[in-house]
Amino acid sequence: MKRTIKILLILLTTVSFFSCKKFLDVQPEDKVSESQLYSTKNGIRSVLNGIYLDLAANQLYGDNLTLSTIEILGQRYNISTEHNQYKTATYAYKDKPTVDRMEDIWSAAYSTILNINVFLENLDKYKGVVDQSTENMYRGEAIAMRAFLHFDLLRLYGPRYSTVDSTKQSLPYYRNAKTEVNPLLPANDFMDNVMADLNLAETLLQNDPIITTGVNIAQPEDLVDFLSNNRNYRFNYYAIKGLKARVYLYRGDKANALTTAKEVIAISGKFPWTTSANALVEKQNPDRVFSSEMLFGVMNSQLYNRYLNWFDPSLSDRQILAPTPSRLATVYENNENDYRYNLNWQMPSNGSKPYKTFLKYADVVDKTRTFRFSIPLLKISEIYYIAAECEPNAADGITLLNIVRANRGLLPLATTVNISTELQKEYQKDLFGEGQLFYYYKRRNVTSVANGSSTSGNVTINYNVPLPDSESIYRQ
Repeated sequence: MKRTIKILLILLTTVSFFSCKKFLDVQPEDKVSESQLYSTKNGIRSVLNGIYLDLAANQLYGDNLTLSTIEILGQRYNISTEHNQYKTATYAYKDKPTVDRMEDIWSAAYSTILNINVFLENLDKYKGVVDQSTENMYRGEAIAMRAFLHFDLLRLYGPRYSTVDSTKQSLPYYRNAKTEVNPLLPANDFMDNVMADLNLAETLLQNDPIITTGVNIAQPEDLVDFLSNNRNYRFNYYAIKGLKARVYLYRGDKANALTTAKEVIAISGKFPWTTSANALVEKQNPDRVFSSEMLFGVMNSQLYNRYLNWFDPSLSDRQILAPTPSRLATVYENNENDYRYNLNWQMPSNGSKPYKTFLKYADVVDKTRTFRFSIPLLKISEIYYIAAECEPNAADGITLLNIVRANRGLLPLATTVNISTELQKEYQKDLFGEGQLFYYYKRRNVTSVANGSSTSGNVTINYNVPLPDSESIYRQ
């Protein structure tokens, strides 16, 4: 992390959300003091909401780590030699624009981690402004976000996590607001820190309202109310459980991954599957991201600008992110009954493209829909995939996959099929535009994958993402 990073108060820009008020009135930065922010309940809440909005920034989960960069690395799209993201698709990590995008991810993630640590220290400094129950919840959410960011940094920039690689030097872990450069930790020690933070966060959120009341999907008056009251847009108790299952699996601890995943599956009714009516019948206002299934997601008020930037059919072939038709058909096995294929991929009606384009993050007609601007970061379907992969009996794993398939409009698989093959297909189908496929390939050491930029042949993925120059320079 750069020594020059400054600890700034988190201030939110004024935007419009849904059909109502601007979500937060703030004073200019030079007129807002730390004591003013932390002296009131609303001030503390606004700081935490600001951190959630940091997660949703384009440098992180509003674009790079969901829609574009990380998916390009996973060979999702047809990136020709003329495309402006060709260097990223070919793993030219030291060339522009890739080097800049990888720097943006690193800097934004560690800056957000710094802001989280400032927030946590100020909860101690301004003790008593919020009641203990609220403090525990805020503290638990912030610590979970810290673990979440560190873990994704390891998945992207760190070594493959295996028996050998787990002892390799990886990344720094930051638990305080000081700007000194922390040492690079062995990957196993780094993961110990991730799990310690998640365990602490889980303890702090033992009384999370989601445990007794579920997910609140009521129409919000503004974005602050939405972020505060809709628990699947916060790091809630079950999101922490789901993230722990993801972390356990990445470490190769299948026993604990299975146990934790099944704890979430046991309450999966709190995150109900999308309906066929939404996926197949609704034409004007479909919930294409299946927001009811989210254990955790972010809200990016600039999402439709990002859609226009990457996926709009009017874009030229050197700008648009879209798969080759044959690759896309292969992923979804050319099955129009699959909700994910039917809903999210369409040929432009105006004839602007001779292939299907990605609609998952396109806008809807009704601007009051609560799922607008939503990007899923952890869904109930992935929890089923984790459990399926960890089941000692492969047939039991297929049974779990069939639950997801049934809720995607598909027929069940025979319990004798190869579960590894079917799991990879599901990660390719279900998590398109959500940033998980590259990490799946890396964890499974899938070195050769279908070349996204060709109708045939494979490409070798380069998982050796270097630390950004800004980090390396300060370690010389």
